[in-house]
Amino acid sequence: MKLKFTATALILASGLIVGNPSFAGVTREQVKAELAAAVRTGDIMAGGESGLKLNELYPNRYPAKQVQSSVTREQVKAELAAAVRTGDIMASGETGGKLNELYPSVYPAKQVQSSITREQVKAELAEAIRTGDYVAGGESGGKLHLPV
Repeated sequence: MKLKFTATALILASGLIVGNPSFAGVTREQVKAELAAAVRTGDIMAGGESGLKLNELYPNRYPAKQVQSSVTREQVKAELAAAVRTGDIMASGETGGKLNELYPSVYPAKQVQSSITREQVKAELAEAIRTGDYVAGGESGGKLHLPV
């Protein structure tokens, strides 16, 4: 009974795999080439219950994966020059701070970008004047709509 169930499950599973369009057009040679590349780079599952690939278990046995950068060499040089100019690089030693934090007088101050537009500020001012919800001049420092 168990053998019959297993055989039926295997037949159904193989039918689903073969019928899958992702396997269409892949030749035996392509599959062999992909397997050889996976074995060479350690990109196959290791035996046992670890759930890791061989190159994750033994990284010293396999070549490191080459990462393609999306930034050009000129862009990196420009970013480095800007960081040196503004002091936005880590200081050497054990301080752990950036140069512009340790020596703020040597580097230009960072420009703060406003999150609201000029029109929004004008609208908020007009609303505050209309409702009296702004700080009055003088010694009390209270708002106009509050009793002093």
